[in-house]
Amino acid sequence: MRHLLAPIALTAAIALAAPATAQEVQIEDVKFLSRDGKTQVKGYLFKPANAPEKLPAVVMLHGRSGAYSSLAKGKYDASTLSARHKMWGKLLAQNGYAALMVDDFGPMGYPDGFGRFTYGDRPAALNEVTMRPLHAYGALRYLQTRPDIIANRVALMGWSNGGSATLAAMADDKPGDMRKIGFAIGIPLYPGCGLKNAFAKGYKPYHPVRVFMGSGDEEVSPTLCERFVSRSKAKGGDITIRMFKDATHSYDTPIRSRQSVPANAEAKAATETEILAILAERLKQ
Repeated sequence: MRHLLAPIALTAAIALAAPATAQEVQIEDVKFLSRDGKTQVKGYLFKPANAPEKLPAVVMLHGRSGAYSSLAKGKYDASTLSARHKMWGKLLAQNGYAALMVDDFGPMGYPDGFGRFTYGDRPAALNEVTMRPLHAYGALRYLQTRPDIIANRVALMGWSNGGSATLAAMADDKPGDMRKIGFAIGIPLYPGCGLKNAFAKGYKPYHPVRVFMGSGDEEVSPTLCERFVSRSKAKGGDITIRMFKDATHSYDTPIRSRQSVPANAEAKAATETEILAILAERLKQ
């Protein structure tokens, strides 16, 4: 199913980042097989309505609260995606990318996700180190079968728990077939960097990783992520962290409660600009 969205009034930062004449964005409902070989995963593919024949792409992984708005009220489709996921899908599409928003909690029976401080209560099927990367690679494999996607120009981007899954997915420990079809770059936003101690002996990504987070994060530890990145760089990893002073968790969410914090608004604008520049350098050259 495809949905056409008329251009909307976005934040000033997005308006600056997007083309002068905002394009209509088309959203296609898709399904694909996870690399676990059994799970059918849902997704929503954002594209410019008048897209060129082939596009680079970005796979997007949601955080612990799932893909949808807290106001979804049992309706789980493109119209009820969270404000952040809609914003990024549209922003990326308007800048010449296909953006695949993955819902891998819904097919496992948890479309509403989880609240704060529920980490120990989540089922193993949603493990961000062992399972969610398999869904990400399923999304990549699916995109690479499409004639409208440039197969070797696909990035992985994730928020919070999805950022942790992005880190795990980019690790240089994947089977050869996954690395062969691998992501061109990983972009985790405010990830938890503990990763269940899976990389206690060291972490090195097979392609570049660019981490974004705020020093005022109240859900995950910025200090732990700085140490994680530092240790990885010492092992030769192509990984950096962009730390925004005083910005909180979910600082890029386009809702009043987050954007009324000046540090969040500044970090959001800078993150959009910097990520678009990173993607252009990695996927469009």
